[in-house]
Amino acid sequence: MKRIGIMGGTFNPIHNGHLSIAEEAREQFRLKKVLFMPSGIPYMKDRHEVLPVDVRCEMTALAIADRPYFKLSKLEAEDAAQGKNTYTCDTLRKLRTADPEADYFFVLGADSLFAIEDWKNPAFIFENCTILAAVRTTEQANSNAAPVSLQDQLLGQARYLRKTYHAAVEILKFAGMDVSSTQIREKVRRGESVSGLVPEGVASYIQSHHLYENNS
Repeated sequence: MKRIGIMGGTFNPIHNGHLSIAEEAREQFRLKKVLFMPSGIPYMKDRHEVLPVDVRCEMTALAIADRPYFKLSKLEAEDAAQGKNTYTCDTLRKLRTADPEADYFFVLGADSLFAIEDWKNPAFIFENCTILAAVRTTEQANSNAAPVSLQDQLLGQARYLRKTYHAAVEILKFAGMDVSSTQIREKVRRGESVSGLVPEGVASYIQSHHLYENNS
């Protein structure tokens, strides 16, 4: 059975942290490939802050161009073209229809694992994929109480979802990096360099297209 990862997200913009998590997922869970899937119309985010999906797809394609195991999927972008909201359960349904024999692994962050019951049809999501909840290994080694507590809460949430939904939830450990798309947008607005935070092709694309400048 093919093991396929799904790396969804707004990717506004995609950054090196996304790539690091996807690579760890591929290695730890022996994935044949990882689908990078920019969200079409993310119903849970402020749409005024999100660039058009075709622009985010172009940046994603540039970011993964030299990584043969990473593939761009425009499945959710097609929903945006039809004016539809993006829902993970609908995406999984389409993937299952197209390739029912594949074994899907959906990568998400700790915050999303705590919120997933509020998503549309969470039971269907749990029935049709394995959830990989990403947690930084640096948090485990941190001497401060909060990061350790966060990891304990994550493990507790995983146990709860397994018991309540019979969900397949695994913990994805990664070294990680302290970067977010929000931080990158703010840096660009302040005229600061984002070198080392995003792939070079993405940095050049942002600069040449004047993205994120003056709240654009």
